[in-house]
Amino acid sequence: MNLKSGSVDQFGQFSQFKDLQEFNAHLEVWLAVHKNEFSKGELVGLKRLVRFAAKVPGVSNAKIGTVLKAIHAEYCGNGISRSTFKRMTAKAASLGLFTVHETERKNGSQSSNLYVFNRFPKCEPPKKKKMDYPNKTINLSKTNKNQKNTNRSKTELDYTFTSDRVPKAFVELARYFIPEAMQIEEFWRMTAIAAYKHNCEQNLNVVLDTAIHAFKQLIRKMKTCTIARPIAYFYGILTRKFEEQYYEELFEMGFSAREEDFFAEFFYKK
Repeated sequence: MNLKSGSVDQFGQFSQFKDLQEFNAHLEVWLAVHKNEFSKGELVGLKRLVRFAAKVPGVSNAKIGTVLKAIHAEYCGNGISRSTFKRMTAKAASLGLFTVHETERKNGSQSSNLYVFNRFPKCEPPKKKKMDYPNKTINLSKTNKNQKNTNRSKTELDYTFTSDRVPKAFVELARYFIPEAMQIEEFWRMTAIAAYKHNCEQNLNVVLDTAIHAFKQLIRKMKTCTIARPIAYFYGILTRKFEEQYYEELFEMGFSAREEDFFAEFFYKK
């Protein structure tokens, strides 16, 4: 049965976020990973829909016409079409970014959709299963062979299977220390997240240079001491490098130290 239409406040129980800041943090990760799968027009529609999901964090029941009108007003009449917005919603729903629920009026006619944004999924360890004790004796030699085959299948995807989304220069560096494709992709994913957070994802050359420099620093550190979470350490280096670059750009533009602090507080603590 469809939900009854009404004010967005009545759908507060659908929100998956404790506040707007948490919603924005999860959205940043979603876009860092899947941004390239949307066209420019679709991204405009998505980001405008996100702004309608601020009153109740991660929940919006804005009508398509209302969203399109706001976009046309913002871009001085150069908005997006209804079909572009619908393609965006279908694509985002298929990726799991949000879930779409239909709502209906009191007379049963269809009303605006309810968009419920989802949290970005975390990689969780598999749940423990109950151990079944077999009645028959286990053949240890066969068990060991099966385990070897399983382990071999897990490690057979070396760096040559790395996704095309990862620049070859980064793969060529990382493969000497991290031969598995999935691990290399994970390091690059963290690079994309850090770049997006610091508003420099469009400058691919800078992002690549920063990632390579950060990875070299990570390896140097790992050669001298033990690091419990290398990927977290790598992300910390990236964040520091992007912030340094941000201050350098402000300095070149002629901003004073006080103005730089203002911009930093505005953009990073917003």
